[in-house]
Amino acid sequence: MNARLKHHHFNRLTPFWDFVVTTILIIAALLTLMPVVLVVIISFSSADSIAMNGYRFIPSGWSFEAYRAVLKSGKQILDSYIVTIAHTTLGTISSLTVMSMFAFALSQKKFKARRFLTFFTFFTMLFSGGLVPSYIINVRYLNLYDNFLIYILPSLVSAYHVIILRTFIITTIPDTMIEAGKIDGASDFTVFVKIVLPLFKPGLATIALFNVVGRWNEWFTGMLYISNPKLIPLQTMLTKIQQNIDFLKQSIGSTVGSEEMLEALKRMPSDSTRMATTIISVLPVMLIYPFFQRYFIKGLTIGSIKG
Repeated sequence: MNARLKHHHFNRLTPFWDFVVTTILIIAALLTLMPVVLVVIISFSSADSIAMNGYRFIPSGWSFEAYRAVLKSGKQILDSYIVTIAHTTLGTISSLTVMSMFAFALSQKKFKARRFLTFFTFFTMLFSGGLVPSYIINVRYLNLYDNFLIYILPSLVSAYHVIILRTFIITTIPDTMIEAGKIDGASDFTVFVKIVLPLFKPGLATIALFNVVGRWNEWFTGMLYISNPKLIPLQTMLTKIQQNIDFLKQSIGSTVGSEEMLEALKRMPSDSTRMATTIISVLPVMLIYPFFQRYFIKGLTIGSIKG
């Protein structure tokens, strides 16, 4: 008993060191926030201020031109937001449904194809078919060009996420609990819905956050497979806006026109627009993360430990 008390007091920090550690953590937290604050400030900085003084926390001039340039195509931005929200929501729900049931099947020792499917899942993490075969399959055989399902079907299952969910089930849900449900006459699907899922929330929240962030930031799929303006996602739309602004600024030297036009092209907020698009794109994810944080940390910690 005395040894335990001594060990307990040995691990306890003194008030001085507790203050030092707390101060260091606060400073570290503030330092991690500084880049985010700088991005926000740059997005509201004028083009002349950035050209003369560079990136500063207190710019010499403030401007909303970057957000005006981004929001100028208001209806297109709104349509892109709707497309992104729709495919992020539907894709995340579909992926969680398929992957959670697949992971539950892989976690059952009595499932005969468990080893083969586990090996097959792990094997896909080592090798990829490449961009050209994927494009041929998606366009020629699945007819997903200019199709909303291109955002959902190709990324429906992630082998990495399946392994995390499988490990989470094995380490947190006892086999005796599942066997008890089957003894009472419950089917595998009933056991999954009524026993596994209620205990599965941290793992699902972890994978849900991964899916939401990945799908929300997806831009290459829209660039490669979508030509219909009504199906362009937000990230692709913002990327095109930024590319158009950069192209106009780079072509100033070869532009023939009045001095007023050339001066207007020079003052186009290229850098601040880039930061404004960053704020517009990451803001929803930043607002969602606090609601998932508790489940995310718990699920990632438990899902990464086996045994």
